[in-house]
Amino acid sequence: MSEKSAPTTRYALSFTSGALLGREAVIVAPLYVRERDWSMVRAIIERDNLLQARTSASSRRFAREIVQRLGMLTDAEIELLVNATATERGHLLWAAACRRYELIGEFAEEVVRERFLLLASMLTYEDFDSFLRGKSLWHPELAELKDSTLHRLRSNVFRMLNEAGLLSDGGQLLPVVLSQQVASALSDRCPSDLRFFPTHDDATRGFER
Repeated sequence: MSEKSAPTTRYALSFTSGALLGREAVIVAPLYVRERDWSMVRAIIERDNLLQARTSASSRRFAREIVQRLGMLTDAEIELLVNATATERGHLLWAAACRRYELIGEFAEEVVRERFLLLASMLTYEDFDSFLRGKSLWHPELAELKDSTLHRLRSNVFRMLNEAGLLSDGGQLLPVVLSQQVASALSDRCPSDLRFFPTHDDATRGFER
């Protein structure tokens, strides 16, 4: 019997709401710096309804989502997030989403950054749909998605890009200049997480603070 290749890991696709979760991060990051325990943080969020969800089910869902995303950041990055400017916060949260969701990370690297480096100024829904069609050859779970789910995923990714300052309201890619602190944190990873951004590796001068 011939050997079979290992099955491809299914994409996590639970990013259908909430976009970048910037408001939630402002609440949750300081709580983690105090507790240093994500399980405790999640329990406190749900107990005290810190995210002001309308229902207990929504509270659990958003608590789980923000904890999973921020859990992708190092303790040093969380501390940076607590004191970050709005721009830095957007960049860190985009990196967290790319780490949490392989599909988003691959779209950021293979489409967003690649189009930027090729001097293509616009990013469209068709770019995302074409990307998904290519990935569905290896990930049948994508081909099984309902159109409504696909539309929510696509819309939320573009909202994240917009909220992170990487895409204009009109769909234009915005060249990113990372602050020195954020650039250093992202480039310390291997491979560098600068690959998730429309920027050159050497275009990371600091912002005025």
